[in-house]
Amino acid sequence: MKVFLTGGTGFIGKQVLQKLVARGDEVWALARSDSSAAAVEALGARAVRGDLHDVAVLRAAMTGCDVVFHIAAWYKLGGNDPARMYGTNVGGTLDVLQTAFEVGVPKIVYTSSLAVNGDTHGQIADETFYQAGPFLTDYDRSKWRAHYEIALPLIEKGAPIVIVMPGAVFGPGDHSLVGETLRWFWRGWLPVLPGPEMTLAYTHVEDIAEGHILAADKGKPGESYIITGPALTLAEWIGLAAEVSGKRAPLFSIPAAWLLPLAPIIGAVEQALPLPALFCRDSVAIVGATYIARAEKAHAELGWTPRPLREGLRETFEAQQEAEPPAPVAVRRKRLALVVLTAALGLLVWWGLRRGRRHR
Repeated sequence: MKVFLTGGTGFIGKQVLQKLVARGDEVWALARSDSSAAAVEALGARAVRGDLHDVAVLRAAMTGCDVVFHIAAWYKLGGNDPARMYGTNVGGTLDVLQTAFEVGVPKIVYTSSLAVNGDTHGQIADETFYQAGPFLTDYDRSKWRAHYEIALPLIEKGAPIVIVMPGAVFGPGDHSLVGETLRWFWRGWLPVLPGPEMTLAYTHVEDIAEGHILAADKGKPGESYIITGPALTLAEWIGLAAEVSGKRAPLFSIPAAWLLPLAPIIGAVEQALPLPALFCRDSVAIVGATYIARAEKAHAELGWTPRPLREGLRETFEAQQEAEPPAPVAVRRKRLALVVLTAALGLLVWWGLRRGRRHR
């Protein structure tokens, strides 16, 4: 089978590419740079130089393909470049899906997200769930627009698009907020847990990749499939990580209600000073949110079965151990200083909010 894929060097796309090559498919992958081209070729795919907006390149590469996977997206919490996010996630999706439809590709798999649902306020969503905002981040809003303003209208015109909707993806090499949180926990940099009630539905990246391939093989054009695992609060998630890794869970938690008032202030600071993902405005804005859903449809129609979270976390921490061997004394001291600083910040927030309440 001949396959064209975008996002082949990304967290999910790389896993999909490897699985396709391993089963013998002829894979062509879009590459924006020489380094990306070398990376996908090292994995056994043929690189196609260009970007999501190079329609002539896309058309030539997609011609004769049996399946197109559009996985590429711009994911970033915080920062000052929403134009790039909308240009990639909305404009790029239009160019890729429209071109695949015009070329006559028989099956198109589009990677949407549970983020299109925004904060579900405790409701466990399925594929029929719908709300049009308000959204807490530009990423959520951009994925909503790509899903509802690009993919679904093309389906109505007859495009053979199958939509997959991952939740919170984790695993080795994850650079999202989920991965950053696990790395900080692993390093002992997370003595205070912000927003312990935030709830996400977690799935290992290899299982998400398998869900994509099952969607291509068994998914019905025009249908959406949620591919996500169990929903856990952040406190439960880090508690499970502590059990699996043997490391100590954070000593304190800061409720979301105490942090949410700080989001506008942090957003103002971001305009002048780049902040780590864990401390950016978007991260604070979502601390009390729920991004949760059920995957019964994917289980029943695709035969998709993700591994237990405990097993996925064990694999993730084993990879982390290989990537980050025990640090020398000087580095450990720096980490201890960061832990103390983080704890002090948490206590400062707590003190400030308590003091503000007394003066009301």
